[in-house]
Amino acid sequence: MVVHHRRPAGRAAGRAAVAVAVAGIVACCAGCGGGAEAGGRDADAARVVREAADRLVREGSSQASTSMEMASGGTRVTIRGTGVYDYRKGVGRLKVRLPQDAAGAQEHRPITELLAPGALFMKNRGAGVPADKWVRVETASLTDGNLVTGGATDPLAAAELLRGARGVSYAGESDLAGVRTRHFTGTVDVAAAAKAASAGNRKALTAAAKGFASAPVPFDVYLDDEGLIRKIRHRFSFANAQEKKDIAVASTTLLYGFGEPAGVRLPREKDIFAGEVAEEGLPQGS
Repeated sequence: MVVHHRRPAGRAAGRAAVAVAVAGIVACCAGCGGGAEAGGRDADAARVVREAADRLVREGSSQASTSMEMASGGTRVTIRGTGVYDYRKGVGRLKVRLPQDAAGAQEHRPITELLAPGALFMKNRGAGVPADKWVRVETASLTDGNLVTGGATDPLAAAELLRGARGVSYAGESDLAGVRTRHFTGTVDVAAAAKAASAGNRKALTAAAKGFASAPVPFDVYLDDEGLIRKIRHRFSFANAQEKKDIAVASTTLLYGFGEPAGVRLPREKDIFAGEVAEEGLPQGS
């Protein structure tokens, strides 16, 4: 469900200008034909998509729902999460629920994840970690930059991937929970996205650019009339060194409740587990 909020009157003019700009670009894309003129309109569509991360930062915060579907051979699992994100601080909190068979048990407590620039914190991780302790992972040390490993793609990182958008096309209008959106498709050059990313995500996306089995990464993104991402979906493929085959991952993020306070507090040093953690429970980007 999408939550609507009243906004301060002083921001109305700016929002109207953004809405008009996006609507104008979409109107151009809808009538694209051939020749140089069409190429110019495609460039406008690409610009709007590439600037979507900046638009989220200006907005401030939102609620988020995530879904990660993994397929390898005949096996398919889905991991879901819900939470909040502060785009200005680059921090978020998600409660991630594993499917029953992914943890090797019928029941598994939800994993709380805190997303921060350069780091992922997990609680209820299992694998011998005390219930009151957090596990900290440096995202730049992961071969996928934590786009997949944590079971949910960081919403801001998902948006920043669009900075490397290529071959952007307008695919028409869609209704998402009562909100009119414009659907764009294309592919992501992860290396280009890493170079254009904010300081908080640059190292992680640089690691991801080296780790994925195939490039570029296909995407679908749905923007509302104000240029805000309402839905974004990436389709990754990375190599499983142990099984010597690729794993296909589709990561989908829904954003709503814009303006909701995030209130994310990162763990204190004394609350972070210092021991060795077994690799289990979550998909691995290697």
